[in-house]
Amino acid sequence: MPARELQEQLDQLSEQLEKNQTLSLEEREDMRALMEQIKARMELENATADPSVADSVNLAVERFEVDHPGVAGALRNIVQTLGNIGI
Repeated sequence: MPARELQEQLDQLSEQLEKNQTLSLEEREDMRALMEQIKARMELENATADPSVADSVNLAVERFEVDHPGVAGALRNIVQTLGNIGI
């Protein structure tokens, strides 16, 4: 089930955030807010697709790709899963 896969990927991202001590407090807060946005969107599966969630995750991938590749990798998986479930 894609929703379960997405939750697992969010859990992996959370683990990456805990492991990566080089992220600033602001970056951590931004990532946590993004994760909450994704979780809220998952709860509204019956609503129409909101491309801004996927766009936000894609922007986060670009932001973290160079300095935090583990976080960016977890985000890329989330983007793919969001696409698979139509978000």
